[in-house]
Amino acid sequence: MAAAAVLFAAEVLMIRWMTLRGIPVEVQLFARALGQLLWVTPRIATSGLAVFRTRRLPMHALRGLSSLICWGLYYYSFTRLDMATGTVLSFTNVMFTTLLAGPVLGERVDRWRWFGTIAGLLGVAVMLRPGAQVDVLGAAAAIVAAIAWCGITLSSRALTRTDATLTVLAWVGVFTSLGVLPLAVRAWVPLELVDLGLLLVIATVMPGIIFLVTEALRHGEASAIAPFQYLRLVVVAIAGWAIFGELPDAWGWLGAAIILSGALVITVAEARRR
Repeated sequence: MAAAAVLFAAEVLMIRWMTLRGIPVEVQLFARALGQLLWVTPRIATSGLAVFRTRRLPMHALRGLSSLICWGLYYYSFTRLDMATGTVLSFTNVMFTTLLAGPVLGERVDRWRWFGTIAGLLGVAVMLRPGAQVDVLGAAAAIVAAIAWCGITLSSRALTRTDATLTVLAWVGVFTSLGVLPLAVRAWVPLELVDLGLLLVIATVMPGIIFLVTEALRHGEASAIAPFQYLRLVVVAIAGWAIFGELPDAWGWLGAAIILSGALVITVAEARRR
């Protein structure tokens, strides 16, 4: 889980680096989406198209659309926000998932998850208070991306009841690649060899985040290891300060602390419930 957190932070750094080099966000997204297909290609080669067999194609389409919106706005938010602020706002996905888990999945939301949700939303209010020097469009993109992440989480929970994990990964790779391809073609610009190398790293390495998280939860007790995902804020904050000289103000750090506390409470409560 700690390795996944570091890889998540590395992805944020690469988004900033690629943006500064003039690589369009749409092209970055296409590389990321295509990478998901690359990861399942060896299994497709050995098992054939049976991996795509499903009776729940509309649900897969919903997950693909949620992924496209989530990752598109997530990448875009880091073109306008400092890395620490964008990362903190991405953690609000656990609050929005809690709000939707009851009406959508019929799950019981206990008092600890409600406490964490309210705390997290309060932290957002502190970070985005009137007069805050935070890019409004970037913050809105980060929050909508967090809401779209709920679609990924909730649809994944529904799909894993009937479909194999590999089937879910294969279809999300198809839908996100096809969805972003026209945008990537339209935004394409001539790229240098270094740019192509960065895109190759995004495509081949970053899908490993999902693999690492899955393996962490497979081999460790969820309530003990899940909080390690928040290590990425520490890595991102240090890297943002050391490389780009970025630091939120005091109110920003206070809001970040509140959001992180709320997210941590929900994460532990969710892990213990399972």
